Amino acid sequence: MNGRPASPVLPAPLRVWLGPVAALAALAVLALGVLYAGAGAPGRVDARILAAVDGVAPPWRDVALAVDFLGEPVGAATLVVAAVTGCLLLRRPRAAALVVGGVGLAVGTTTLLKSLVGRTIHGEENLSFPSGHTAFLTAFALVVALLVTGRLGLGRTAGTSLVLIVGLLAGTAMGWAQVALGAHYPTDALGGWSTALAVVPATAWLVDRTADRSAGPTADRTADTGRQARR
Repeated sequence: MNGRPASPVLPAPLRVWLGPVAALAALAVLALGVLYAGAGAPGRVDARILAAVDGVAPPWRDVALAVDFLGEPVGAATLVVAAVTGCLLLRRPRAAALVVGGVGLAVGTTTLLKSLVGRTIHGEENLSFPSGHTAFLTAFALVVALLVTGRLGLGRTAGTSLVLIVGLLAGTAMGWAQVALGAHYPTDALGGWSTALAVVPATAWLVDRTADRSAGPTADRTADTGRQARR
């Protein structure tokens, strides 16, 4: 309404690096899925990590439970609702769409992959690859980092570094919690992290693409001009 183009949720400078990173992450998910398809036991890498991490005692177990809660329905919904509310208050509907779409597609993808891969833990009914909890928190962190990057107007190096570091920290925290609580193998957590890293940039690009097309050709040209000016 004020004639200014809406800010993209995937800043143009970040596309150069996040695109290939997302493609590599997708390949990692595919490779891990093929490697552990139908398995019901830890692999060699899993066994080594489990020996050091599995079955942690208090107070670290309490920390793991607190982190795990963020991926449970109540905790996850609280994070998403808070983020969407903040985006709407700041009048950034694209950002709100990315929060819902990025997180939702990441979790949905893990649900689909679990059925396709068929890896189990603690019984045939417990599908484990990839970790949905890890995918959720990683996706949420990536989305927030992308929005902060756009808000601060960070360049390619600083912006990409922020997104990847935040995503790595979130994925590591949740992955550790899942392994420590015995809910997943370490490679399940890696698969969940990689899934989020593959899905979120693609979702952000799709949100921008859809919003620009809906705004019309004039708004699309204005937005492209603005992106080029910020490079």
